[in-house]
Amino acid sequence: MAETPFELAGKRIFVAGHRGMVGAALVRRLAPENVKLLTVARGEIDLRDQGAVFRWFDESRPQGVFVAAAKVGGIAANNTLRAEFIYDNIAIAANVIHAAHLYGAEKLMFLGSSCIYPRLASQPLRENSMLSGPLEPTNEPYAIAKIAGIKMVEAYRAQYGADFINVMPTNLYGPGDNYHPEYSHVVAALIRRFHEAKASGVGKVVVWGTGTPRREFLYVDDLADACIHLMKTYSSEELVNIGTGQDITIAEFARLVAAVVGYTGEISYDVSRPDGTPRKLLDVSRLAKLGWGATTPLEEGIKLAYQSFLGEAKRTSE
Repeated sequence: MAETPFELAGKRIFVAGHRGMVGAALVRRLAPENVKLLTVARGEIDLRDQGAVFRWFDESRPQGVFVAAAKVGGIAANNTLRAEFIYDNIAIAANVIHAAHLYGAEKLMFLGSSCIYPRLASQPLRENSMLSGPLEPTNEPYAIAKIAGIKMVEAYRAQYGADFINVMPTNLYGPGDNYHPEYSHVVAALIRRFHEAKASGVGKVVVWGTGTPRREFLYVDDLADACIHLMKTYSSEELVNIGTGQDITIAEFARLVAAVVGYTGEISYDVSRPDGTPRKLLDVSRLAKLGWGATTPLEEGIKLAYQSFLGEAKRTSE
């Protein structure tokens, strides 16, 4: 196996998915690391196209790879676009991981998702609970694709001695999030909903589900910092959860977002909408032992995310 540490300085580092929320945060975090940053826009190379990916790797020869590219969305998108979510994400993972192996990448990090864990796994979610029970039906295609990527990383480590590692982020939010009215994640959806209600004077905002599920939220720049820390210092076949180790009910979270946005109207719940998994809290004890912990409090992170949303809304209206 390749030995740690992995020095980033001076290396050609490829961030797949650099325009997404996670990829953009990785790019920001890599800025002071003195790397030669490699990125490709979706219009230049479709990461689902194996031939195009292989040609790019052959020409560019990245030494470090972050696989942050994925088709992502909230519960509605996952449940509606099931075919796209499984096909696109399996294709991206297979092409990038195999290309990294073929063209000599020294290190690769694959970013999974906490939805890989069984719907009713014991809480907090330990890394070894993957594949120990049935998945949450609403996002099963996405979870299966992410599990395939994780298992590819494990297989290439086992067979070829590749220094490929897996990390499992919890629910993320922050600059660069998707604010689509139907397909966004819960944080972006609530920021947009409360902001629009405040701006138009609407007296009631409807939140999907019962409000009782518990979720853990991590500011995306904290995730990026954890990824850089692990890329430099970690080398093992074991998954590493990345989260805060704290969770909150959707109802409590909705009230927090409303307060940050300045919305003072009524909050009601549409129980016809799916709740998803009852609870998703990651066990982050392995990450803590590896010397990293989140630093952005939830309320502060929501304020930063709202500022980013306002800035994006202003840019798109100009």
